[in-house]
Amino acid sequence: MKSIELEGKTVEEALKKALIELNTTKNMVEVEVLEEGSKGLFSFIGSKPAKIRVTIKRNYIEEINNFLNVVLKTMDIEAEVDIKEDNNIIKVNLSGKKVGAIIGYRGETLDSLQCLISLMVNKNNDIPYKRVILDIENYRNKREETLKRVAEKTAAKVKRTGKTFKLEPMNPYERRIIHSSLQYNDFVYTYSEGNEPFRKVVVELKRN
Repeated sequence: MKSIELEGKTVEEALKKALIELNTTKNMVEVEVLEEGSKGLFSFIGSKPAKIRVTIKRNYIEEINNFLNVVLKTMDIEAEVDIKEDNNIIKVNLSGKKVGAIIGYRGETLDSLQCLISLMVNKNNDIPYKRVILDIENYRNKREETLKRVAEKTAAKVKRTGKTFKLEPMNPYERRIIHSSLQYNDFVYTYSEGNEPFRKVVVELKRN
C-alpha cells in the first residue's frame, strides 16, 4: 500500500497536503501522527512542524470489481456487478445475459470463483476477515429451496420404506442445508460419508 510522509504547521494542514498529493479522500487513508508539532514561543521561536505518515487503505471492493470484470471479459460475458458490504459480509451479485454459464454444474464454478475472491480479499490479514457470498440472479436461494424440498421428500421416503438413502455428492454448503433441514425430524437422522468431492449425505431411519 502506498505511503507518504508530510509536514505542516498542524496535523490538519499536513493531512490536507497529503490528500491532495495522493488524490484521495480522508476516509480512504490511515493517518499516523509522527510529530504533533508545536507553535513555540510567540508562535514562531522554536516552533516545530507537525509530521504525519499517510497510507492509502486497500480498496478490496474495487479489487473484486476489477477481478470479476477480467473473468467476465475472458468468458465473453456481459454482466452487471453489484457489490455490497454489511457487518464484514461482502455480497456480490452478477446479472445479465449468459451469466448462467458462470454457475457451472450444481454451482461448482460459482463456488470456485467465490473461493478465489475470498482468498484475494483476505490475503495478508491486513483487514478484518470478510465473508464473501457470490450469487448470480438469486441462484443460491433457489438452490437452497430445491435442496430443502429434496431433504423433505427423502425423509418421507425413508419413513415410508424404512430404507436408508444416500443423496448425490454435494459440497459442504449444500450438505449443511440438508442436515439443517432434517435435524429436528422425528423419524430420520442424517450424516455424511465419503471423501471430497464425492462426500454424500445419508438419510437413515431412527430406530428405538
